[in-house]
Amino acid sequence: MRVLRAELGLDLTNTKALLHQVLAGAYSGTLPEMELLARRLRASGIDAVSARRQDICP
Repeated sequence: MRVLRAELGLDLTNTKALLHQVLAGAYSGTLPEMELLARRLRASGIDAVSARRQDICP
């Protein structure tokens, strides 16, 4: 949550809601945005990967 708050500038309540979306795989953004967030999470010791959604048209 610390990384999400720092990177996205959210308050604690919104960060908790966002964390639930991330863990459920429901949080999305551009691939570069998600890779940047994943790198910041990994730098903090959290296993994270960015991936393309398979259920959307190219």
